[in-house]
Amino acid sequence: MTREPALRADARRNHHLIITTAAAVFAEDGLDVPMEAIARRAGVGVGTLYRRFPDRGELIAAVAAHTFRAVLEDVRAAAAAAPTPWDALTRLLSGSENLRLTVHLAFLSPHTWTRVHSASESREIHDEMMAALETLVNDARREGSIRADVGTEEVLGLVSWVLAAPASAAESVPRWLELVLDGLRAHRY
Repeated sequence: MTREPALRADARRNHHLIITTAAAVFAEDGLDVPMEAIARRAGVGVGTLYRRFPDRGELIAAVAAHTFRAVLEDVRAAAAAAPTPWDALTRLLSGSENLRLTVHLAFLSPHTWTRVHSASESREIHDEMMAALETLVNDARREGSIRADVGTEEVLGLVSWVLAAPASAAESVPRWLELVLDGLRAHRY
């Protein structure tokens, strides 16, 4: 594995600025925003953006790795702060903006998913994020708060469907999540 040379401080700052700006723009306007618009909003030159990310796929993969890492931190923070695994899971699923962007980057477009998963950094952090989610779901199952027949794939499938809602349905998303969580919950009668 070859190591990438260390970036100068200004190059690191621009790199981070481009990724965080692209993440915000993708969340607001979708993945088809022109690269020039991302550069303009980030306050960097188009040449700076293309020097670091020669094509949209590389930028999307970098944004995906960034958001996967943010979701992983959200999972860890929810698990540390919540009194039970169920509380941690509901906190994560209903409160993570990073999870919403992750859904858009990784699950909605097969072409995007292929690009994201072919980049080693985004693939590795995705695997780590999924392992953390799996642990959280398994812990909730062990405590008896989530249905015994529910796995991580079902949880993510249902939540992804809700989080993928268009911006025009944003007001409905909290209620839809509430209904999904109610359906996932193990009810003791």
